[in-house]
Amino acid sequence: MDDLLRIAGHAHSSVPLDVLAALTLLSVAPFVLVLCTSFVRIVVVLSLVRSAIGAATLPPNAVLTGLALILTFVVMSPTFEALQRDAIRPYAAGTLTQSAFLDRASRPLRSFMLRQTKARDVAVFARLARRADGEPAQEAPLTVLIPAFVVGELRSAFAIGVALYLPFVAIDLAVAAILMGLGMVMLSPPVISLPCKLLLFVMVDGWALVCQGVVQSFR
Repeated sequence: MDDLLRIAGHAHSSVPLDVLAALTLLSVAPFVLVLCTSFVRIVVVLSLVRSAIGAATLPPNAVLTGLALILTFVVMSPTFEALQRDAIRPYAAGTLTQSAFLDRASRPLRSFMLRQTKARDVAVFARLARRADGEPAQEAPLTVLIPAFVVGELRSAFAIGVALYLPFVAIDLAVAAILMGLGMVMLSPPVISLPCKLLLFVMVDGWALVCQGVVQSFR
């Protein structure tokens, strides 16, 4: 009888801990979605495109964020399928402990981040974390891998943004030069260049090209 009471008490006390762990995971999930997936690169590229066009508030932030989320799910679908197959389903069936679930859940995300991350970025954050020199990137903890991945994603997004900016800068310079040549110095160049940039972007189907290019930039 005493043994049964101890087992029942242990099971009863573990329930709040399970609920607490589940709530903690749910609270951390948005940050994981932002920092450990393709979302960072995609949303920065889309924001830079909007800035290059010169329309500060169009498309709205909600539209860009929603489009970035959809493209994130497209890029991450193989990773999410592996996560569902190897971690979520066994844990829901009760065949995995919480520690085993977290270990299996991190493997697909680590594999994705390692494909996008450069070794020099991992080395920089490994030194900041005072890790041993020469440690392979595959063995780096998430506290090293995640910031290295985010920095690499920002670098890639800015590199794509520079390439996207150049045609629009050329249009701005051409319009400004033409207005100066005509002596229309009182007319603001953005008044003329913005419709030209919008027309060019629509003619080349710019949003589709940007979405296709940023999705294909992932390995």
